[in-house]
Amino acid sequence: MLDLSKRARAISPSPTLSIDAKTKALVASGVDVINLSVGEPDFATPDQASLAAIAAITAHFTKYTAVSGILELRQAIAKKLFEENELKYTANEIIVSSGAKQSLYNIFMTILDPQDEVLLPTPYWVSYPEQIRLCEGIPVPLFTDESTQFKITPEQVERAITNKTKAILLNSPSNPTGTVYTPEEIQALADVLARYEIYVISDEIYEQLTYDVSHYSIASIPVMRDRTFVVNGFSKTFAMTGWRVGYVAAPEHLIQAMSSFQSHTTANPSSISQKAALGALGTFDRSTVTEYRKRRDFIVSALSRLEGIECVKPEGAFYVFPKASGVIGRKLTRPNGEKHVIESVDQLCEYLLTDAHLSVVPGTGFGAPNNFRISYATSLTNLEIAADRLRTFFDHLE
Repeated sequence: MLDLSKRARAISPSPTLSIDAKTKALVASGVDVINLSVGEPDFATPDQASLAAIAAITAHFTKYTAVSGILELRQAIAKKLFEENELKYTANEIIVSSGAKQSLYNIFMTILDPQDEVLLPTPYWVSYPEQIRLCEGIPVPLFTDESTQFKITPEQVERAITNKTKAILLNSPSNPTGTVYTPEEIQALADVLARYEIYVISDEIYEQLTYDVSHYSIASIPVMRDRTFVVNGFSKTFAMTGWRVGYVAAPEHLIQAMSSFQSHTTANPSSISQKAALGALGTFDRSTVTEYRKRRDFIVSALSRLEGIECVKPEGAFYVFPKASGVIGRKLTRPNGEKHVIESVDQLCEYLLTDAHLSVVPGTGFGAPNNFRISYATSLTNLEIAADRLRTFFDHLE
């Protein structure tokens, strides 16, 4: 058999998508599974976006566009960044890609040479380290836990910087923890980073979904602006995950380099999706945040009543990331009457799926093997059923 490349052999499949596939297979077989694994809003795409897409199709707007995206969309994104985030960019400092995931990959391919290091706070989104490795870089974890509210410190960053450090990746609000850095905390990190020649990749895809602390971009600090890639998109804010539209704002020479790379991979993002994104801008419904807050409060309260579970209340996004190390070593009485010792959180998540018909994501892929991720981007009714199943499951633990 012909070999795959070392690069392909080294990459692990996305654990979130893998769990989602297992869940859907169970559902297809007739099992009633509550899916709390996928990071996808359960709200509908705004009508303005859908109607804009229909109009584009009707007008036969189906040809290639500029590689970096249509001018009208880039101008609208620049306007949004100025009005909502106090960030000043021109249309030439913005590139639109086929989702924020591609935006991130484009950045890594543009700035990383072999063995370059990227500082990566843990827990992290599962694709960050894999993309860094794909680009022959080295992810350097900056470990956090519940005691620090999953936040890195300036001192921690300074200790981790070496002559190989090329970038640091910040994700606020965070997937999977829901952590949101305050303006003061961002400024303190910037004070350290400004002393070094290091890029900052600021993943702000969940910026609108905050509850207790407002989002603050490190790019709004003047000394950081010209070294920062601001990554955002339409999937989470506008419930447009399938439309695949993300973007980056950065100095023009960096955007030009990313555009050159993108021209040889995907070229432009979907013309129809770009028009849909243009229609979506300015339509964000704040009532969705109110609904997410209710769901967050409910699921955090439910988790806090489970023995062996420790849960930090998230400040943003739509995830909660409970620690379950207190469950390891306990015996579970399974539906067939057999008793099994839970040896890891990965195994706990397997049993939750097979026995309780609850789909959650183990924290191993996020760099936190003692935790698991729950997405509360589902109805309160589903969360109530999930809480009942969790309670019943934990009643069978010794």
